[in-house]
Amino acid sequence: MRIIGIDPGFERVGIAVSEKEKGKDTLLYSSCFKTSASLSFNKRLALIGEEIKRVIRKYDPEVLAIETLLFNNNQKTAMSVAEARGVMIYEGALKNLDLCEYTPLQIKIAVTGYGRADKNQVNVMVRQLVNIEKEVKYDDEMDAIAICLTCSASHNGLK
Repeated sequence: MRIIGIDPGFERVGIAVSEKEKGKDTLLYSSCFKTSASLSFNKRLALIGEEIKRVIRKYDPEVLAIETLLFNNNQKTAMSVAEARGVMIYEGALKNLDLCEYTPLQIKIAVTGYGRADKNQVNVMVRQLVNIEKEVKYDDEMDAIAICLTCSASHNGLK
């Protein structure tokens, strides 16, 4: 099973692609895609959509796994992220990808076994669960990898 995992954002989008074969997860790709605040809202959405489309085209996943949104105090930011998330889901739908959505709590439990794990604990466990051959600079990218692992664990035994 090949999964594209997305940590949705507007300024930064974590993207990862993993594959599960014979019970083993392999990381095929990960990045943190960034858009510039100097660009218009619609241009940023278009760039995000193009990047998701590019990754889907290149890696041909079967499943799009994405984190659900937690609404914080800044509703304007939350709305922008929600709209960007819609673009991401749309790109997956165009390729008929199955959609799996996970809350931050579900991701923490799947990766660490503890729902109140902090970022560092999640990062340590992600590195133990899958081989990452490069330096990961942004939490968004590591979160996308964790989302892939959550989806893989949730579908244990399917493929």
